[in-house]
Amino acid sequence: MASNLTVKFVTNTTKDSRNFLFNRLTNIGFEIKKEDIFSSLAAARSLLIKRKWKSLLLLSPEAMEDFEGLGCEKDESPNAVVIGLAPTKFHYDCLNDAFRCLKNGAKLIAIHAGKYYKREDGLALGPGCFVKGLEYSAQCKAEVIGKPSREFFLTALGDIPPDEAVMIGDDVTDDVHGAQNAGIRGFLVQTGKYQSGDELKITPPPKAVFPSVVEAIESILEEVRNGSDTSSYTFTSEEK
Repeated sequence: MASNLTVKFVTNTTKDSRNFLFNRLTNIGFEIKKEDIFSSLAAARSLLIKRKWKSLLLLSPEAMEDFEGLGCEKDESPNAVVIGLAPTKFHYDCLNDAFRCLKNGAKLIAIHAGKYYKREDGLALGPGCFVKGLEYSAQCKAEVIGKPSREFFLTALGDIPPDEAVMIGDDVTDDVHGAQNAGIRGFLVQTGKYQSGDELKITPPPKAVFPSVVEAIESILEEVRNGSDTSSYTFTSEEK
């Protein structure tokens, strides 16, 4: 991209490690560094390391490589239950183990609490309903790490002021509303998870709505050409 814009890919995907995401993005033509990818998985890993917690990990096998050394052995009592998108773990026995840990004092960490995501065969349940179920049964409150957390967006920005950034995303709640609550302009694209009328579901509404990422990026570049002080935009990859 022929501009001085800083580009960062922010994602709630909890199925794939950062290394997997990096390879996928470079294979489709993006020239990026691994440091340009900021995921809720990475944020959760940093949190566990900072707090020196051992956890019961409800994660997909692909995501586990980012959490090496942070899980509990069978005879250990976890400090936390960490839940991401892990369809193979969302069955009674595994969820009941998580429930028992929470009742024994473990903290509930939701890497994100998305309602649904897009698969090749259509929309599918996200981890949010399982997080809410554990909250209800264990009478606890989850700490949500990823989007739409305000802290997630601000950490991804680093030293870039929020009012100089734009978030492009297909999820009106997690991407656009979350970003706007952090002082970042939210551009909604009508692809991926987008459903007709999504732009009417949040207040304030998205700063702009575009048919796809292409038009959103063109709009940002036009601002730059016209002398805008926009210095960064963030792009969210869909959870697949």
